Amino acid sequence: MTTRAPVPIVRGVKTIEEKLKMDYSKGVLPYIPEEVDDFETEATRYLNGEWPSEAEFIMYRLVRGVYGQRQPDVQMMRIKVPGGAMTADQMDAFGELVSKYAPLKKGHVTTRENIQVHFVKLDDTPHVMRILGEAGLVTREACGNTVRNVAGDPLSGVKPEEPFYVAPYLTAYARYFVRHEYTQVLPRKWKTAFSSGGDDEVVADIHDLAFIPKIKNGEKGFEIRIGGGTSIMPRTAWVLSEFTPVSEYLKIAEAAIRVFHRTDELRKNKMRARIKFYVDRIGIEAFKEEVNKELKGDWAKADFDPTPWMELPPEMIDEPPALVDVDSSRIEPDFLKWKKTNTLAQQQEGYYVVYVTLPLGDISEAQFPLLSDAARKYAGGRIRLTTEQNLVYRWVPEGHLHAFWSDLKKMGLSEDGANQITDVVSCPGTDSC
Repeated sequence: MTTRAPVPIVRGVKTIEEKLKMDYSKGVLPYIPEEVDDFETEATRYLNGEWPSEAEFIMYRLVRGVYGQRQPDVQMMRIKVPGGAMTADQMDAFGELVSKYAPLKKGHVTTRENIQVHFVKLDDTPHVMRILGEAGLVTREACGNTVRNVAGDPLSGVKPEEPFYVAPYLTAYARYFVRHEYTQVLPRKWKTAFSSGGDDEVVADIHDLAFIPKIKNGEKGFEIRIGGGTSIMPRTAWVLSEFTPVSEYLKIAEAAIRVFHRTDELRKNKMRARIKFYVDRIGIEAFKEEVNKELKGDWAKADFDPTPWMELPPEMIDEPPALVDVDSSRIEPDFLKWKKTNTLAQQQEGYYVVYVTLPLGDISEAQFPLLSDAARKYAGGRIRLTTEQNLVYRWVPEGHLHAFWSDLKKMGLSEDGANQITDVVSCPGTDSC
């Protein structure tokens, strides 16, 4: 192993001090209009043949969430939705951009809780970024060799077995590592998940880094796992730390990322560049030693208290609607079947989680406004995306379940069997990828 030279200057990198001063009131990740202006300028330069090479422009646009397709002159745009949490207004923003700029007139929910749109013209991508930015969403580092969207359990905060609410810590992690100097040119992508314990809806063991909440002697903390992954050489994640206090989890995460960043052997073969290959080769105990070496650096003397990063944006703050009486006369067989498979009683009495299954993970232009209206009507204006490519509505009063189901029928989204064997996941496939 060799130590890399200091990371080259990458446009858009911000210091910790700069990031702490940003406005986080509209979303988990801050929207910086100047970044979009810069991208618009550089995309125009590229279209005019003024970039040194196509390969360099590809690396530039990937960090900004703009991905190539096999068709010429069109792009796939990937939008980060940290923790899968959205407001109804953000869903409306997706509907607007799909209507204006997506020829297929649909969006695609991914297994990473992103939303993707396809066949977008390169010169339209800045317009998409601005629509999203005004709603509190960004595409920054949704693609490329970066810290990708942070997946979260859609039931966090409402499931009985959760040791504590992890959303503030997921939020802090996402904010800390976006635009970070060590996360712009990693050997390969870095996927993170925050579980809530119990039924692990985010499948922590297949992530590069995963956090499982624990309480030890009355103190909040995380079990941290490293090196999970599917595809080539599938591995379940190793335990990096059995318990790390919440005051230290960002520091441990950065140490692991720094080890990944400086491991030059992983940069030789893109197909074997994920952190799992390195941990598998040297063993988890040796990897722990590498992390401990990093923790002796001067950088680790800084304050890693997550509190300044933890202010929750609107999409992470629940606004439960008032409870209503339950109509016990609603006994249609289709409704009862749907209620059995697609709803779950919350730990909060009288409220339910509703799963909306999305065939192939797709949402049509016509469905976007209907789904956002349903959020306002039944779920306090909040929606969650899931790693099963579905939607979750939380805080739905039991007395509203039948009306919600009736509205879903009108949208063509009342299919039962959420999270069962018939609820398959799907990528867009060779039509575009």
